[in-house]
Amino acid sequence: MAWRIGEVNVTRLLEIELVTPYDPERPFLAEATPEELRRMPWLYPHFVTPEGALKISVHALLIDAPGKRVIVDTCFGNDKPHALIDRQPLQTRFLEEMADIGWPRERVDVVVCTHLHVDHVGWNTMKDADRWVPTFPNARYLIGREEWAFWSAQQDKGSVRVMEQSVRPVLDAGLVDLVEVDHRISNEIRLTPTVGHTPGHVSVLIESQGERAIITGDLMHHPCQVTRPEWAPYADSDPDQARRTRRKFVSDHADQPVLIIGTHFAAPTAGRIRRDGDAFRFQV
Repeated sequence: MAWRIGEVNVTRLLEIELVTPYDPERPFLAEATPEELRRMPWLYPHFVTPEGALKISVHALLIDAPGKRVIVDTCFGNDKPHALIDRQPLQTRFLEEMADIGWPRERVDVVVCTHLHVDHVGWNTMKDADRWVPTFPNARYLIGREEWAFWSAQQDKGSVRVMEQSVRPVLDAGLVDLVEVDHRISNEIRLTPTVGHTPGHVSVLIESQGERAIITGDLMHHPCQVTRPEWAPYADSDPDQARRTRRKFVSDHADQPVLIIGTHFAAPTAGRIRRDGDAFRFQV
């Protein structure tokens, strides 16, 4: 699955697809009951199952721009068990599939971490015997300065494990650049702040030959949040700020010629935000 924005190609590389039935004890989106989702018929069949479970995709986005190869978010990675994947370590052919489409890991120039959650930094590193080593040895890993400051100070076991496995090894290798939330990567690619999900969260703006696209990161996890930007997942670190950020993003980009590429949106993954009466919807 790929898109062209002027001179830039963006390719979706899938790691895993998840189906999340509504769990009233610990819902991913508390308000996204099957009954509420049925009020948005445009979600079917791509983004919601007939039974009302949310479809979630975990994928990387590969940006091939003039003179620059960029990977945005690196999924869970292999050999790293986590509760989100039933505490089982994945064993996927992610790197082989990258190479098969002309993206050997040695030819990546930049790795963008929109934020430092476990499902966005996993392939930053790979297992080499009993060590975690950088997966992309010739790349600069871009991490927001504020994002780094927040997560490097966390002491809970889960955050420490993510840092030790997926972040500190690239830092120790001298491959990390701590950047501002509006950092420009190339003439066509720059970061744009979308804080709330985490303190230093960024999205990625692509502009080329008069065309535009935005890779969301976890600004939104699911297209239902286009219609209901006030729906906040339990993982939002500042739910009120995340709601404000989503509302502004949806309003600003409605009916505009900008392709929205969702970092967790199931296939077909990309579309445009349209006004729908007093609300909004995601049109693929």
